[in-house]
Amino acid sequence: MEGENSWTSHSNETSVNNTFKFDSFSELHEDTNQEAAPISLDLILPDDLLERILSHLPIASIFRAGCVCKRWHEIVTTKRFLTNTSKVQSRKPWYFMFTSSDEPIGYSYDPVFRKWYPIELPFIENSNWSIASSGGLVCFTGRDIGSELYICNPITKQVKWINGPAGPKFSDYSALAVSVDRGSHRYQISIVKSMEVSGSFFEWDVSIHLYDSVEMTWTAALTEGLTGWRGGGESVICGGVLYFLVYSTGGGGGPGHRLVMYDLKSGSVNGGSLMGGFVGVPCALTCGRLMNLKEKLVMVGGIGKNDRTDIIKGIGIWVLDGGREWREITRMPHRFFQGFGEFDDVFASSGTDELVYIQSYGGPALLVFDFGLKQWKWSQKCPVAKRFPLQLFTGFCFEPRLEIAP
Repeated sequence: MEGENSWTSHSNETSVNNTFKFDSFSELHEDTNQEAAPISLDLILPDDLLERILSHLPIASIFRAGCVCKRWHEIVTTKRFLTNTSKVQSRKPWYFMFTSSDEPIGYSYDPVFRKWYPIELPFIENSNWSIASSGGLVCFTGRDIGSELYICNPITKQVKWINGPAGPKFSDYSALAVSVDRGSHRYQISIVKSMEVSGSFFEWDVSIHLYDSVEMTWTAALTEGLTGWRGGGESVICGGVLYFLVYSTGGGGGPGHRLVMYDLKSGSVNGGSLMGGFVGVPCALTCGRLMNLKEKLVMVGGIGKNDRTDIIKGIGIWVLDGGREWREITRMPHRFFQGFGEFDDVFASSGTDELVYIQSYGGPALLVFDFGLKQWKWSQKCPVAKRFPLQLFTGFCFEPRLEIAP
């Protein structure tokens, strides 16, 4: 509810393995840790009716249903069931939170049932990997882009390894984005690389690399030099346009952040060149996070103080109108900002559909903003507790979909 600014503990569930055979799915409750005995309907319901009933279960319960018996397992793993379930299930995005560790283990938050589920992701080695998601798929890449690029469905654990783009495998900065067509399930991956020109911190080479899942090839879409600006780790594909942020390095480049737009259909940069197509940001930002909410570009930014732009005083949410103008949607109420405790000038934020998630790197607190309801709300308390003062947390949101595969 509006005004809710505290956490309460809730429940956990487990996930499926990478062969798409359902593991046992346990659910913990506050009053008991005993599971209810399943009721067999094998002798009562025909397959088509049982399939329709199971398709209305929450995703986590579908996993558990697949463990009841061979018949149920066969039903919930058919392509027809997965496709039909996608038409029934709520598509509120989940948020996967994990801590600095070499293990790909964390918890996913379901905002519909307000529960956290333990999930192990395939092929993510540490919290420094770049992560992007779209339409139920999640893409991961490390700093060595040529040998470590994966796209997976985190629910079914289906995963595909993709060879990286040609050229140098290492870059000083890289920004990853992915876009999935909801009808055909065709997807496009983009990587924006930034390399410092030798001997000059003010000169940077920026290149855009695109991958198409049907053609299964990379193309080098653009390479251009920037003076006083560099790329970073923030990009998103929205409405057929690749957006990414660039950051001032001094040397006459101007202060703060700028937005760059690359039209994927025409293969051109807005304004004819990277610097010529710069779009300003709404105010002095400590950091900016870009996301696609129903094909609208949304930015969540840390608002810097007037006299010290590197010190955060609040958080705002803006939407880009007409490709040039930012319209403010809301600012985080001060009581929620205080609820994080000590808040750094940079933070994690991602969103899709109508939900935006915000978390501090310094703890497992998770705040949700609902665009439709214009409402701020804390998530249920994450089961991961902070064990030492310098422990870091991060995360990303994704759509829980059963029918899509990389």
